[in-house]
Amino acid sequence: MLTLQTLTDKVLSGKEITKEEALFLYEQPLDKLCESANNIRKHFCDKSFDMCTIINAKSGHCSENCKFCAQSAHNHTDISEYSLLSADEIIDGAKRNKEQGVLRYSIVTSGKYLSDKEIDEMCEVVKRIINEVGISVCVSFGLLNKAQFKKLKEAGVTRIHNNLETSKRNFSNICTTHTFEDKVKAIRSAQSAGLSVCSGGIMGLGETIEDRIDMAMSLRELEIKSIPINMLNPIPGTPFESNIKLTQEDMCRIVAVYRFILPKSVIRLAGGRGLLEDKGESCFKSGANAAISGDMLTTAGITVENDMNIIKKLGYEVEICDE
Repeated sequence: MLTLQTLTDKVLSGKEITKEEALFLYEQPLDKLCESANNIRKHFCDKSFDMCTIINAKSGHCSENCKFCAQSAHNHTDISEYSLLSADEIIDGAKRNKEQGVLRYSIVTSGKYLSDKEIDEMCEVVKRIINEVGISVCVSFGLLNKAQFKKLKEAGVTRIHNNLETSKRNFSNICTTHTFEDKVKAIRSAQSAGLSVCSGGIMGLGETIEDRIDMAMSLRELEIKSIPINMLNPIPGTPFESNIKLTQEDMCRIVAVYRFILPKSVIRLAGGRGLLEDKGESCFKSGANAAISGDMLTTAGITVENDMNIIKKLGYEVEICDE
């Protein structure tokens, strides 16, 4: 008989749940679901909490038409637009974050991809961060190829970020200037270059429950160990500016089911967390064990100091746990 307890036991024994079982879990009482998910998190991940910060190193003028994004040239938003930041600006950001106890720093740029010249510039920046700051470096530079990923790894990058965003079925409703398959190709290229991959998506794009679960299944198939779960912050000037914001309960349920599907992965609260009344604390009791701290790309986030206080309060220990 299918029950919450039998599925919890199944996951704890090391077996994978099916899509149908995940859909069943999604309908279970929230408190019990979250409690079970948190027990799974404790079993596989113990007290580990992975915190990272990001810097928006190149903003706006993006050629892609992602309907949620303030940086798309197809949308009309009121954001700061600028070309690649200087090496010193990026490195200074790394130093500030390291001083606050952050262990990983992610350099994020707008656009479909960086040029080879820009990749070379960023490789030099990464080398300086490794030598001068001593913090782990992640990059999000778009749909690169294996040779470019290999060059970044040789420079000292340990992980790349590339969100699937949503399910394969729903992707064309979100973006038409590149495909779900383009995302998967870039992820596999990064993996073949020896890089760890961070990939997840955004909830609240108009997707169905099945879409949310299908994305989790795709992430499992890709063997992704770091999974950011973003909550859409509907930005004026984007096609999704009128989307209904998800609730705290919605996010807890999503996180909990993702923990069942991806029991050993790092599940990371990302963009939109500041919209939650408790800033994500309930999700950290429902299976999530990581966060992007500080400001997001074009919106304000939660300070590292506040996050450190939440982490300590919940008994977590900050460490790099997905490389």
